Amino acid sequence: MRVVAIHQPNFFPWLGYFDKVRRSDVFILLDDVQYQKTGGTWSNRVKVLVNGEGRWLTAPVDRSFHGTRAIHEMVFSSKENWRNKVLNTLISAYRGAPCFDKVFTVIEPLVRNPEDNVAEYNIHAIKTLTDKIGLTTNSLIRSSDFPVDSSSTLRLIELTKRVGGQSYLCGGGATGYQQDAAFEKENVQLIYQRFIHPHYAQFSQKDFVAGLSIVDALMNVGFEGVHQLMRRYAG
Repeated sequence: MRVVAIHQPNFFPWLGYFDKVRRSDVFILLDDVQYQKTGGTWSNRVKVLVNGEGRWLTAPVDRSFHGTRAIHEMVFSSKENWRNKVLNTLISAYRGAPCFDKVFTVIEPLVRNPEDNVAEYNIHAIKTLTDKIGLTTNSLIRSSDFPVDSSSTLRLIELTKRVGGQSYLCGGGATGYQQDAAFEKENVQLIYQRFIHPHYAQFSQKDFVAGLSIVDALMNVGFEGVHQLMRRYAG
């Protein structure tokens, strides 16, 4: 049974994101939906561990546009040197981590990537990290390559069918806005991810902090360590 997962291209996402990649036969990067005009989104920010607590790493986006834009039309702000700020935060937070040297050589060029398009930048980082932790990248495709006219739940169903999927893997947070009955009506099996966040030793940290960027796990246990973590806590 062909399993499809769909998610917006996030900024250096958390482990649960990559668990979806691992569990799906096709992972659709939802890059052609409307971008949220105000407030922070996971497409341009994520938390890392700084002085014992989760702190936001943010890549500011250019919001000086009228009307609406899709994610793949968004660009980062050119007014701030945010790449250096992000790298300096990572160096300050993780330079004492067990795997800093090996991981930073991969993370630094991803952060410094001169690409200004938000979707392109994030997708490049996601594909690179997916490969580095030993997951297949040939299942990663963009929704903009399969344009559909529907929205919300019906869009998810239509995209799933367009790539030959019989099952849709959704995150645990989908309850409340997703119309589950619509999947059954369209003969698409609905699978809830039910991700259990793995615990690992966070250097100089007593109480585990979950929900951080995959960068935190990589700095602490490395690429192979993250691969093993995800296998051990497989849903």
